Amino acid sequence: MALLLKEFSPAELDRIIEMAWEDRTPFEAIRHQFGLTEESVKATMKAQLKFSSYKRWRQRVEHCRTKHLKKRDDSITRFRCSRQRAISGNRISKR
Repeated sequence: MALLLKEFSPAELDRIIEMAWEDRTPFEAIRHQFGLTEESVKATMKAQLKFSSYKRWRQRVEHCRTKHLKKRDDSITRFRCSRQRAISGNRISKR
């Protein structure tokens, strides 16, 4: 786990945690941007969050159909809120 945390800057780690908390962001999007598997995201969350927060996140993820593309409804074609600023290559683009 120590190697995993050294690979990412604090800003990147914050973004990974933010994406993991977002309901519409599937694990596949995190894998695409950061190369982390679902198991790696879970391990990162466990290492970075308080235990109670991690337990709450795990319950939320298990019951959320939008976190996995295979369980997701076909009518959902985007992974972020329409009001969220555009993100490309993990950099927030300027308006």
